[in-house]
Amino acid sequence: MLTLGYIALTILMSFIILIGYYKTAKKLLSQKEVKSYTIKIIVGLFFWFLYTFLIANSGFLQDYSLPPRFPLLLVVPAFIFIGFFLYRHRNSNIIKSIPTPWLVYFQSFRILIESLFVASVAAGFLHPEVTFEGYNYDILFGLSALIVGFLAFNRKVISNKGLLLWNYLGLAVIAFIIFLFTTTTYFPKFWGSEVTLATKEMVTFPFVLVPAFLMPSAVFMHIVSILQLRRKLKS
Repeated sequence: MLTLGYIALTILMSFIILIGYYKTAKKLLSQKEVKSYTIKIIVGLFFWFLYTFLIANSGFLQDYSLPPRFPLLLVVPAFIFIGFFLYRHRNSNIIKSIPTPWLVYFQSFRILIESLFVASVAAGFLHPEVTFEGYNYDILFGLSALIVGFLAFNRKVISNKGLLLWNYLGLAVIAFIIFLFTTTTYFPKFWGSEVTLATKEMVTFPFVLVPAFLMPSAVFMHIVSILQLRRKLKS
């Protein structure tokens, strides 16, 4: 049941991203272009998930010696793609036209991730230090997406500058979580342990969908939002 939760959340967020892109693109592009780009996104996601599935099930990532395997083979490639894609399309009309509220409310899915983390601790698949039982308070940021979105778009009491700062805070929170996972796994002495705090299950499928897709998707949306807001503040 827990594994289905990670898979279901990944499918849900993939669907939301595709729908968000499709609805935005069809206002700006021809039907043929929208169909072509949508197919490319679906194919790209399929092969990325296939790669994630195969490398996770190979057992290769379960070696926690240095160099750190799962960050280098999952997180770094995802970040390289994000950087390349957004740099190349930074002036794209689609990037400009994605509804700002959608980008903010998207981050609320982090509530579900943290809930799955707690269930994973109970099942013995994850160590508590990387949940809000330990040092990961990302669930609060997920909740803030709902509050900030309401205050910014319904009550109009948070400005674009405030939203920009909120997005930077969101990236900082993700950076700390990456630090948390990396150090508890590969540098446990930082936390007073002689052995890694990570379980072998943590880098198996579907748990690796978090560093391979769900976390990078949050980074992607933050950066898109930042690009939008900075452009609005300059205009």
